[in-house]
Amino acid sequence: MKTNEKVKEEAILKKERVIVIDFGGQYNQLVARRVRECNVYCEIYSYKTDIEKIKELNPKGIILTGGPNSCYEPDSPTYSRELFELGIPVLGLCYGAQLMMHVMGGKVETPEVGEYGKTELHLDKSASKVFEGAPETSICWMSHFDRIAKVAPGFEITAHTADCPVAAAENESDGLYAIQFHPEVLHTRYGKEMLSNFVMNVCGCSGDWRMDTFVEDSIREIREKVGDGKVLCALSGGVDSSVAAVMLSKAIGNQLTCVFVDHGLLRKDEGDEVEAVFGPQGNYDLNFIRVNAQERYYTKLAGVTEPEAKRKIIGEEFIRVFEEEAKKIGTVDFLVQGTIYPDVVESGLGGESTVIKSHHNVGGLPDFVDFKEIIEPLRDLFKDEVRKAGLELGIPEKLVFRQPFPGPGLGIRIIGEVTPEKVKMVQEADAIYREEMDKAGMNKTVGQYFAALTNMRSVGVMGDERTYDYAIALRAVNTIDFMTAESAEVPWEVLQKVTSRIVNEVSHVNRVMYDLTGKPPGTIEFE
Repeated sequence: MKTNEKVKEEAILKKERVIVIDFGGQYNQLVARRVRECNVYCEIYSYKTDIEKIKELNPKGIILTGGPNSCYEPDSPTYSRELFELGIPVLGLCYGAQLMMHVMGGKVETPEVGEYGKTELHLDKSASKVFEGAPETSICWMSHFDRIAKVAPGFEITAHTADCPVAAAENESDGLYAIQFHPEVLHTRYGKEMLSNFVMNVCGCSGDWRMDTFVEDSIREIREKVGDGKVLCALSGGVDSSVAAVMLSKAIGNQLTCVFVDHGLLRKDEGDEVEAVFGPQGNYDLNFIRVNAQERYYTKLAGVTEPEAKRKIIGEEFIRVFEEEAKKIGTVDFLVQGTIYPDVVESGLGGESTVIKSHHNVGGLPDFVDFKEIIEPLRDLFKDEVRKAGLELGIPEKLVFRQPFPGPGLGIRIIGEVTPEKVKMVQEADAIYREEMDKAGMNKTVGQYFAALTNMRSVGVMGDERTYDYAIALRAVNTIDFMTAESAEVPWEVLQKVTSRIVNEVSHVNRVMYDLTGKPPGTIEFE
């Protein structure tokens, strides 16, 4: 008789999939997300994964990511020629394209001029299966210092740019495709179509993996993993933790206890709002505990100014509070966290990527944690996918589409030392900003917006008196995947109204600025 684990393993291996092999590119998770937009299951594996494992997975297609290295250097990440001879379609992106050419007998070199940012792309073979539906000239996103100087035998050039003679090449008969630019980012105008063409037209995927399937499978897997154990859920009231909590509740019912830690770094009135939704008077049958730990956090953060240090302190206290609550409850076997893909990739734990910043619930946990295991049911999802999962779980749209909020809260929206007075300033300014944006209907068109408190103080004049007070920075970005973002065009009259209200209603603030920086080079949050 087969065990549950064996049955589960066999089901996974039968699932139609495309795999992404990660060579350290910053967009590795985004590539997988784009594949999943085609309703095709996708997993990410390191370039160190053995070829026998890949054969066992039997993917319908393989995508090689970008990376920061030069493929011709002896210590650079690589893969054997056998990968390209499995009879499985392979798409190489940026570094992956160069590696494909290098391994298959082409030539890669470092030219005098690199290529970065939005670039005009010209197709040389519009009949290519990958470029079906794309115009002969469009915009793509380049980010490379090496380039393909000579294609490998059997390949033909399918696209070029002014500075890159081989922007794309293919060996159609062998199912091998190389693209120098990044079709996975929104800046590449027809990038989504190109990836869809590879997945559907070249790999022949049917596209039968959907969010309802993910939710059903996750609930079943959670139930099997937990058994009769007890689970403690970290509930912040944000989208991620709310979806995770409801998913766990549907899986294991009253075996779940949700603890909401009010660390004093929440948005204005948010603590009470979270309790109203998830507490005893709310709509969910959860064991809900609220811990008011504001003073504890303020004490720990006193005098701390370095962003990573603040994140680590907030993360450690987060776990310590949960340990204490777990002991009050009794035996607790599992801790649930609402970790999602961008958290993982920016913490450098999603493959071969470098660390951008640590997250309080990823990799930055203290060495000693009083739980058997951490359950992260949303770890494989991007923010928009988390929202889709929330809708599948029956969570109201108002909760599912609320503004994203980081785990460390206002601790990373206050530059420099965190104090109760500064928290009050940014809470009030942020509430005004969100209120005016919502009144203007911007909540329906802008991906994320918030106010942050800078550490800059400057001279001002208020009521005929000289002031020397703080500056608030307003942030508004448009993004789908939260891996890339562009500053939103907020109407001038809205910004003027927000500025007027903040300087008049928020104590110790005499300047308001609007942040126009995209991601990259910035991040969405300030710290």
